[in-house]
Amino acid sequence: MGALITYGSYIRNDTPLLGTAVQVAGADTLIAVLSGVMIFPALMALGQDPAGGPGLVFITLPGIFQSMPGGQIFAILFFILLAVAALTSTISVLEVVVAYMKEEFNISRKKATAIGAISISIIGVICTLSFGPLKDFKIFGLTTFDLMNYISANIFLTFGALFIVIYTGWKLGKSNFVDELKQGGKVSPALVNIIVFIIKFIAPIAIGAVAIGTFFIEGLT
Repeated sequence: MGALITYGSYIRNDTPLLGTAVQVAGADTLIAVLSGVMIFPALMALGQDPAGGPGLVFITLPGIFQSMPGGQIFAILFFILLAVAALTSTISVLEVVVAYMKEEFNISRKKATAIGAISISIIGVICTLSFGPLKDFKIFGLTTFDLMNYISANIFLTFGALFIVIYTGWKLGKSNFVDELKQGGKVSPALVNIIVFIIKFIAPIAIGAVAIGTFFIEGLT
């Protein structure tokens, strides 16, 4: 989410913002759905646990590949693509930190990159060690990896998205929002009103429901 906002700030003024947003959201959703359609039926067929979390990638999926004709080739291709996806995701996450430090603290890009990369690497190493030497070290009953995963997925994502739509819908101002929305092309007034209504009313309620469900429904189960 932060990466999309940071990259979005680099878009040229003549780029149709609405069309780009639709393409990115559509492609991301399509890939997620296709991944689920491919992976979960295979897990069910082999009697594996769909709630395996990170183990799905490093434990369960290799087992699935072994049972497939030519599975070794597919496994190699899969993990190469996974490494590329992890690298590009890391770069996008780092860009958020670098852009923030450049703008807020007025430091050079090289220095901001070094500080961000070192800090993220240290946190990453600590999380990785929770699968080994630090597996017995727990905070609130969670290992460092599980704690970071819970905070990022259930708190930062949901509440970050909630604050963004509230700011966009109620603080940014309709005129400023519409100016950005019409960037790079024409947008019908009816569509603008629909989008503004969704941002101001529908999105906060929907994201708030997800946030409440994260804390209360999971706590009850």
